[in-house]
Amino acid sequence: MAQLLTLLAVYVAFHFVLSASHQVNAAAPGVVGSANVLSLLQPYDLLYYSGVRAYFGQEWQKAAELLEKSILTKESLLSVRRQCHKDCVTTGREALQNLDSEEGSLWDLWALDWVQQRAECLRFCIRRSVTPAGQLPVSSDIEYEFGTRNPYNFLQVTYYKLEKLQKAASAAHTYFVANPSHLEMRNNIEKYRRMEGVTEEDFQDREFLNEKHWVLYDAAVQLEAAFDWAQASKKWKECVNETLRQTEECRVQCEVSSQRLPEDRGVNSVDGVFEKAAALSLSLLACRQYCVIQVSTRPGRISAQEDYLPTQLEHLHIAQFKAGDVRGAVQSVRSLLLFYPSDKDSLDNLQLYYETLGGDTESQDIQPSQEIVRYISHSLQEKELLYFGMENLAFSFTDPDLWTPEEVVPESLREAWRAEQEKMNEKIKGGYQQEEVDDSGFFSGGPVPRVGVTITMDDEKLNGTNRVVLDGVMTETECDRILQLATAAVSAGDGYRGRRSPHTPHETFEGLTVLRAVKLAQDGMINQTDARLLHELGERARDLLHSYFRSPSGLHISFTHLVCRTAITGDQEGRSDLSHPVHVDNCLLEPDTKQCWKEPPAFIHRDLSAILYLNDNFNGGDLFFTNRDAKTITAQIKPSCGRLVGFSSGPVNPHGVTAVTSGRRCSLALWFTKDKIYRDMEREEAEALWAADGHTVVKKEEDEGKGSATTTTTRNARSQAPKEKNRGRGRVTGGKDELESIGRRVTEDQPTHLERSFLTGVICSPDFSPSLH
Repeated sequence: MAQLLTLLAVYVAFHFVLSASHQVNAAAPGVVGSANVLSLLQPYDLLYYSGVRAYFGQEWQKAAELLEKSILTKESLLSVRRQCHKDCVTTGREALQNLDSEEGSLWDLWALDWVQQRAECLRFCIRRSVTPAGQLPVSSDIEYEFGTRNPYNFLQVTYYKLEKLQKAASAAHTYFVANPSHLEMRNNIEKYRRMEGVTEEDFQDREFLNEKHWVLYDAAVQLEAAFDWAQASKKWKECVNETLRQTEECRVQCEVSSQRLPEDRGVNSVDGVFEKAAALSLSLLACRQYCVIQVSTRPGRISAQEDYLPTQLEHLHIAQFKAGDVRGAVQSVRSLLLFYPSDKDSLDNLQLYYETLGGDTESQDIQPSQEIVRYISHSLQEKELLYFGMENLAFSFTDPDLWTPEEVVPESLREAWRAEQEKMNEKIKGGYQQEEVDDSGFFSGGPVPRVGVTITMDDEKLNGTNRVVLDGVMTETECDRILQLATAAVSAGDGYRGRRSPHTPHETFEGLTVLRAVKLAQDGMINQTDARLLHELGERARDLLHSYFRSPSGLHISFTHLVCRTAITGDQEGRSDLSHPVHVDNCLLEPDTKQCWKEPPAFIHRDLSAILYLNDNFNGGDLFFTNRDAKTITAQIKPSCGRLVGFSSGPVNPHGVTAVTSGRRCSLALWFTKDKIYRDMEREEAEALWAADGHTVVKKEEDEGKGSATTTTTRNARSQAPKEKNRGRGRVTGGKDELESIGRRVTEDQPTHLERSFLTGVICSPDFSPSLH
């Protein structure tokens, strides 16, 4: 019987192969029964592409209809697959029952008969509701678009244009839930709240049902914090059940979704057919395993929460015990022990619960949850097959679970597996230790090459790495001149499409760039010398920080912005937000996992950050550094005239700004890069304008990274712009309207790109604004 069970597991894997193969074959052109093709589900990726094209063509009504239809079609497709799986689950049961009484070739025939019947049932069922093209797998780019909820990014602008504000608010909120760092969308939501006809009830998450387990998780945590153990245990139980349901839903979709067949390794080779079948069956099993990652990743997050389900069980049994449900606590802790049988804390808790129940024999008979038992059993069977594939078929698989028992892993793979597990455990236990490593290439403690500038705070006083506070960088007179310049020349949100504030509705926000200052000076609106001083302050800060941080290569100014934040009078009562939330300048910070992902839309080219303060006659507005949890404050700096704060832009330096509760806070924000291609072209354009007027610009440049200073006359900056075409994801701006916060800028070659096959390509990605301090 054991041998038959082993063979059955193998045929279960091959069942996936035949199911997927039939679905792929069904997608080929041909007859689709008697059903009207127009009534069948169309490819949702084609609908999405068509909706985006309509959007860029400003056909707002058509765009709204197509985008909504793409979302609905995707959900309908998942529903059809789910129902077909349910309808076909008993198909071939008679053949399956014969397996227990047959051996050898007859067993093989009965098994193949069972697999064939189920595959045919699924194929026929799905063909009744989905067009052949709709059954094809979609590209990873389309999966990314829907995974990041980008259709709602387009929809919120589309509905705004159609003056359907309630729908626009709902779309904006739905997108923002998965993209909480999208500052423009946050600002848009605040604007919608102030619009007539929009109520709080309109801000609904349209993807709520797909993420219900996270809503329950957060609710349970809040109830724990309020010591409401009875309600907390109830929520944790709901969360466990919903997590299991979502995981099973994901696993079902792996089984019934169409899959691309692997390429042949040989022509007309029987071995090639078996290799293809094995590779596909293993990839489908891996898909089922990776559902753990999908379900345990919050919307908009990049990484999953480790041990998501075991963590819930741990919370559950503690909450049950404190609520007086000791028998429930016994069941939950025994369920947890299925994941970690030798965990000392869990074993101690189990003993405590037994003693609390008086040590009666009935308590010893309490069994773990049968749902958890089945979950563990199915997962281990899949892992055994996958590790077999790794050992014998050169299949690549990364186990998503930390609880996998060692005996499941073949002996030949255990040494590498142990090393990987140890590495993961050290990473988890290490916690904040990763923050102590700064790979920026900067080393604080160098000389300060300017008379009158003093080092007020260094790494030790700031409790961090590559941080410094320098005083005396500007004189009082220079601060007054730049403040006067700010009063005369700043515009609301200059450089940020006129938004009231990119971070909070309780402050107004004004800015000025060097190029705009030069143009205003040429028009006689401000003093030429003040515009030149604004430019020179950037060079001054660069020289000081290049020396202090002992940069081994050239350091180029990447962006310069004079920024003023003003507290709105009468709008400060009960305020609990920040002027600028905690963030990292060159990567996407995830406080929950303490990871920082150096990838777009973060400004990954930034290497060094700085803020040069101009005044202190306001309340609040302190800069502060934190650990990667975005909560533990490690240092706090009060602004004052001529104070320069510099720090490396990476994950060792998460930072934010406290609320400005009264007055006006002005500062010069600067970012620097080692890569010349990312230098601030606006500064060079400003220098070119000066040069065109016959003025010589004195500018220190790094000579091939050797640090030598030269005096140059600036040429036209446009002629120096890099000619390389951006191959990465771009950015779309939605015109002059501040609500148009959509994905990527459309380049000249994109209309052709949009007309490509709907199975390839990328459309857009969220739009991020530069960080401001």
